[in-house]
Amino acid sequence: MASTIQDVADKAHVSVSTVSRAFTRPDLVSEKTRRKVLAIAEELNFAVSRSATVFQSGRSFRIALLLSAPVTLWFNAQLYDGLNSVFHDEGYDISIYPIGQASERAAFFSSMPVRRYADAVIVPSFDIDTTDVEKMRTVGIPLAGVNTSSPEGFDVWESTDDYLGVNMAIQHLVSLGHRRIVYVSRRSTTTLSYSANSRRQAFADICRNSPVPLHTTIIDVIDGDLHLNGAFAELIAQSPRPTAICCQEDGIAIALMCKLQRFGVHIPQDVSIIGFDDNDYAYDMGLTTIRQIPRDLGVQTARKTLSFINGEPVNEPYAKHKPQFVCRSSTAPPFDSMQRNPRWDGASIG
Repeated sequence: MASTIQDVADKAHVSVSTVSRAFTRPDLVSEKTRRKVLAIAEELNFAVSRSATVFQSGRSFRIALLLSAPVTLWFNAQLYDGLNSVFHDEGYDISIYPIGQASERAAFFSSMPVRRYADAVIVPSFDIDTTDVEKMRTVGIPLAGVNTSSPEGFDVWESTDDYLGVNMAIQHLVSLGHRRIVYVSRRSTTTLSYSANSRRQAFADICRNSPVPLHTTIIDVIDGDLHLNGAFAELIAQSPRPTAICCQEDGIAIALMCKLQRFGVHIPQDVSIIGFDDNDYAYDMGLTTIRQIPRDLGVQTARKTLSFINGEPVNEPYAKHKPQFVCRSSTAPPFDSMQRNPRWDGASIG
């Protein structure tokens, strides 16, 4: 017959809750007691079960992470690494719940009060509504937002300042002398509202209020257009063509750089390109970009969320982080007409 948590407690002459804490919250148990409990547990071939831990603590020791895109994507992977670096050491598992539409988000929050299968919920990149918040309040489960449009409704909120980042990008291009600028953004066809859409609006607002007259266009990349064919066609149809392209994210910028170069367009001689993120490939591509650090967002979110779970005060529950401007070789002043490539200046491409 398998040993139980009670068997370990009896042999160690401690309570069942002490055995549970020795496994899941070692900081709450003296080192001497913890070593004793672990030695007896090994002798009895016992491993603390999740159900026993839940029963003793009233917690699931699980964090729900709602993702609208695969965890393998750069932002999500970095964020997960930051979250896990904190939660793992505290005995928490992170469970990923794919959320593709607003209806799926609503279904998740509707089931939470009944199932209570997490001690906290973390929502990156997309917004929630007041109904979702009210359901969390009824069961006292902390709600954390990462890079959502607003901190409203969240107990913890960590975000990169998208408006400031877009302003950095535009000011850089303008300072180089660019006046014809195209902004390329990703327009999702899902019913979720993404915070990255605020960058698109920031670009429009900043350019409209610029003291220097700017000629701007916004081009959308539609979901499913992995090779940016539609955006590329719209881009080369511009007349006159832009001298600079500002992208919502590095993934768009790098794909455009590769596509333009295949058609003989030189970067930055013919057109400058700037991204947003500073992802894993930006350095290798020489991409000028706006850097955000998702891993740091994850670490801070996890620490503050743990404080909420433990009933501890949280210093600065809402924090907006300043992005960093990273200048590389993909941007330069507009070249004069003698140096520019006629294929980009007006001749057909393709």
